Amino acid sequence: MHIVIMGCGRVGSALARALEKQGHSVAVVDQDPTAFRRLGAGFNGRRVTGVGFDQDTLREAGIEEAGAFAAVSSGDNSNIIAARVARENFGVQHVAARIYDPRRAEVYQRLGIPTVATVRWTADQMLRRLLPSGSEPLWQDPSGTIQLAEVPFAAAWVGHRVSALEEAANARVAFITRLGEGVLPTAQTVVQEGDLVQVMVRRSDLAAVEAAFAKGPEEGH
Repeated sequence: MHIVIMGCGRVGSALARALEKQGHSVAVVDQDPTAFRRLGAGFNGRRVTGVGFDQDTLREAGIEEAGAFAAVSSGDNSNIIAARVARENFGVQHVAARIYDPRRAEVYQRLGIPTVATVRWTADQMLRRLLPSGSEPLWQDPSGTIQLAEVPFAAAWVGHRVSALEEAANARVAFITRLGEGVLPTAQTVVQEGDLVQVMVRRSDLAAVEAAFAKGPEEGH
């Protein structure tokens, strides 16, 4: 997958190196050409100098063939603008933005853009937003048999009860991240757009759960 990152600070450079190590092609955009020094000599991806929400700059970074976009610059406004351009103008499927002001998380989530707050930042959190189905588990037991994983779901599940999703996947939803806050689902909880669903599952069953979540409710039954 080709991935575009806006911002080459400590976070952006670490994310770029991690993604390239996983075998993805990566382009990094930053207004300051000296920022690319953080990538190190071993980085083989593109370095694009420019404004991260400028469409010509994004095209130069390969946004038109990108499967994911991360906005991790030092400005909340720049990050949300760039994330919206990537999603709405170029149709990038996986988009995530870093935020400094957690009060803005709800606004971002309502726009359908997952966020990672600076105060609890880890590169792994952003990797899960960009590559949800192929990321490392959030938690696993000492034997590695049971895992807590964030599993993406088809848009067709929105408006259906979490219990129906569990039944189709034969799995337990441990909690949902909604508008930046954790929610423990009840029998009445309904899947909403922008939800991040965390599932407790056997490692051997994860692929089957991902497949069930990717199907609509009619297909899953």
